[in-house]
Amino acid sequence: MVSVQVGRPRAYLVQTRPSAPARPLEGRQTGALAPRGGDGQDGGEAVPATWESGFAKAPVNRPLWLGREQLEGDGQADRKNHGGPDKAVLAYAASHYDLWRQELGRALPYGSFAENFTVDGLDEHAVCIGDVYLVGTAEVEVAQPRVPCWKIERYWGLPGLTERVRSSGRSGWYLRVRKPGWIQAGQAVHLLQRPYLEWTVARVNDLIHGRCSSISALRALLEVPPLAAAVRDQVQQRLQARTGP
Repeated sequence: MVSVQVGRPRAYLVQTRPSAPARPLEGRQTGALAPRGGDGQDGGEAVPATWESGFAKAPVNRPLWLGREQLEGDGQADRKNHGGPDKAVLAYAASHYDLWRQELGRALPYGSFAENFTVDGLDEHAVCIGDVYLVGTAEVEVAQPRVPCWKIERYWGLPGLTERVRSSGRSGWYLRVRKPGWIQAGQAVHLLQRPYLEWTVARVNDLIHGRCSSISALRALLEVPPLAAAVRDQVQQRLQARTGP
């Protein structure tokens, strides 16, 4: 594991130009938000519209406690779609960074895709749903691919980046915590179990994003117990769309 990152939610000003990188609202880490995409009104006086996110991550080089729902020092603004037992930690392949730096022309540091763990030697084609890994004294299990959201392109000021992450398959993957423990950058990531070797994160990505529409594969994926509930619902919806209720 080459790097570990955490970040607390911060409020950002809505930029008038979509191509402008996100600008934090100074002196404010959290707070009530005006609607995205326009100016909020307060007593007849316009106030800046903001959006809130824990996307920005900073590297940490000391031991951190990994609990059941998140890593020490980390946080999520949108608890409906981020965080929780099935999304306790986001992992991302270190090998993707060279490609992104070349494609985007930016010197992206580790953590640029909001991941907590930047790992070497693993990617979406090598990691499988249900894999169990030992990291430090913690045990983690692969629960689902990361489904990229609008905040990726909003944060970097790069319209279309969310779709590029989705279509490239360089999504990253979420981990649930089977056994809390201490972790630190530089520690090895040891595979303990691989019960579903046919279900790589890449294959699941292809199914949930419609690049593969095999009815038999959709049905088979529903039989994989470690698959996160949110993705299971997506798969069920795709299956119903193909076969009817």
